[in-house]
Amino acid sequence: MAKYTLFQKKHTLNVRGKLIALSTPKVMGIINLTPDSFFEGSRKPLLNEAVQQAGKMLAEGATFLDLGAYSSRPGADDISVQEETDRLLPVVEAILAAHPDAVLSIDTFRSSVAETAINAGAHIINDISGGQLDEQMFSTVARLQVPYILMHMKGNPKTMQQLSDYDDVFAEVYDYFAGRYHQLKQLGVNDIIIDPGFGFAKKPEHSYKLMSRLQELAALELPVLAGVSRKKMIYSLLGNTAEDALNGTTALNTIALTKGANILRVHDVKEAVEAVKIWQACQ
Repeated sequence: MAKYTLFQKKHTLNVRGKLIALSTPKVMGIINLTPDSFFEGSRKPLLNEAVQQAGKMLAEGATFLDLGAYSSRPGADDISVQEETDRLLPVVEAILAAHPDAVLSIDTFRSSVAETAINAGAHIINDISGGQLDEQMFSTVARLQVPYILMHMKGNPKTMQQLSDYDDVFAEVYDYFAGRYHQLKQLGVNDIIIDPGFGFAKKPEHSYKLMSRLQELAALELPVLAGVSRKKMIYSLLGNTAEDALNGTTALNTIALTKGANILRVHDVKEAVEAVKIWQACQ
């Protein structure tokens, strides 16, 4: 069943000289510094709220914290680089002051925002556009020598839902990763994580098709991040809402683990950490 064991997937990340092993799956907690992210419970636009949420997630077992200051929900409004930076930087500095060992991922598609945050002490760049919305992103990552999360998306948050037609969604996503991985390697980027982009320019049926074949991404020999937390693929199937989708999220996270996911990106850290522990006990 577990085809991904046939491949020698990269199982460590170099984070400012510290090696983080991904042979045991890790959990990434989502902290949205926006007033309009799709799940209301993730919105922490006030500085003290974000720092408090960071402490809670770290105590619950998060290895990474993913900070986003630009909403990527479908149809989200554009904001300026300055506004995104102004939302982000004080939180990066405050979390690291309170939790110096925290590993911060920056959810942005803008190279200038990414670089400013890395220079302020953040560790990882999480780019929903895979370098497609900012041609300087790949060279910036190479120069900074930080881990890079390469996600699949078409268009941008405003247009992506009109770009969700595929002949073979898995083949298109796989080819996209293979091509962009080659570009990154040529630039000297060493730590690359791939994210299929569940729900980004994809209908629920496309997302489930990707999940059904997630283990085949192991042929790329790269760590895989699964970000399904409380998404439409869950609540549209179950007939509820994002607020009611925690149980479905845990079920889908567990399936992702069985198919080789190395990182679970979630709104609910405690439940995801428990899923990893139970999955581990079965190995």
